[in-house]
Amino acid sequence: MVKYIVYRLVWMVAVLFGVMTIVFFISHVIPADPVAALLGPQAPPEVIDQIKTKWNLDKPIWDQFTIYFWRVLHGDLGVSISSNRPVTTDLAEFFPPTFELATSAAIVSLVIGVFLGVLSAVRSGKLSDHGARVFALVGISMPVFWLGLLLLLLFYYVLNWLPGGGQLPFYVSSPPRVTGLVTIDSLIAGRFDLFVSAVRHLILPTIVVAFYGIAVISRITRSSMLDSLSEDYVTTARSKGLREYRVLLKHALRNAMLPVVTALGIVYARTLEGAVITETIFSWPGLGRYAANAFLSVDFPAVVGATGFIALLFAGTNLIVDLSYAFLNPKISYD
Repeated sequence: MVKYIVYRLVWMVAVLFGVMTIVFFISHVIPADPVAALLGPQAPPEVIDQIKTKWNLDKPIWDQFTIYFWRVLHGDLGVSISSNRPVTTDLAEFFPPTFELATSAAIVSLVIGVFLGVLSAVRSGKLSDHGARVFALVGISMPVFWLGLLLLLLFYYVLNWLPGGGQLPFYVSSPPRVTGLVTIDSLIAGRFDLFVSAVRHLILPTIVVAFYGIAVISRITRSSMLDSLSEDYVTTARSKGLREYRVLLKHALRNAMLPVVTALGIVYARTLEGAVITETIFSWPGLGRYAANAFLSVDFPAVVGATGFIALLFAGTNLIVDLSYAFLNPKISYD
């Protein structure tokens, strides 16, 4: 397994280099001027030249590429043109909220999706099966912005049960930053009131992000469970007189989990990229909004840095998913 991990890490580095190279050249050859976007059309020429010199935009593109990747090799992703801060600092600030949202949504997707998938497979062809399949169809088809606005209208505006947006109320100070996760930092600071408020703010965006994941995982779980339930080892387990829940959980579900874990990994990686629409609707200060604003403001260092970081997250998540197969099925070899 160590040899396999080293092999995958080498390929991960190659993929990251390729992704960042492609994004670097695409972002630098498009007909857009980040300095003009930053300073506006009325900026004096000497100020424009000064800014271009600061960010090496006055040099040929190959020189810019060489300078940038030499800095990347030393852990420097450059300075954002928009925020005038190191891109690594921006990523460290904006990624934890996305990680918090993605992780909570992944947990909800896994629990509810697997439950609905197992229920649908066990009661195949019955009313509960049809209901779960309709729910999955709606979950895959419903636009994210529409669901988010509906939830805000119902639970925030009409019922006033849950807050509308942000991680905390605007009039409340955030807890001292330790992990960047507001829920965890609130507990570390001993502020249970902030923890409850942070959880309440997390509910609606989590539902929106998890809705698609629940639909995908429930469909895959149903299909995989139907295949497992028709296998001989399930028939043998039942013939031995095992209780039905043990047959379902220990024998059928465990062998059906490989495609489910794959689907969960893909959904989780996509969410870690930043749910741009969800983060925008709920004013969530996450990686998706940061990357979108970087594209809109033609912020070259932020665009390349955020894209490379997202590629790293996706590749790392896929590696973890592949390694988890050995836990679910010890027969899998990584030679």
